Amino acid sequence: MPHAPRTDVARLVDIPNVGRATAGDFVRLGITRPGDLVGQDAYALHARLEALTGVRQDPCVIDVFLAAIDYMAGAPAAPWWRYTPVRKAYLAAARSTTD
Repeated sequence: MPHAPRTDVARLVDIPNVGRATAGDFVRLGITRPGDLVGQDAYALHARLEALTGVRQDPCVIDVFLAAIDYMAGAPAAPWWRYTPVRKAYLAAARSTTD
């Protein structure tokens, strides 16, 4: 059963797995309210963050982004590391289509 997007989360840091650093990254990306995460693409956000900062970001940042986006879309809270296999599978599939 699909979940309804959350409307009761007031601040970015109120999202599970999101601390001050991640909230700052979201703001840098133009995401200033928790609801702004609904419908976002974690992989695209990660790529944009790297472009904005000029620094290679840890791939685990994608996991945190996935967890936050999923939570704001209405999924139950889950630790960010539960998204690591999702990220790895996605990136492996993306690599295999470009080879």
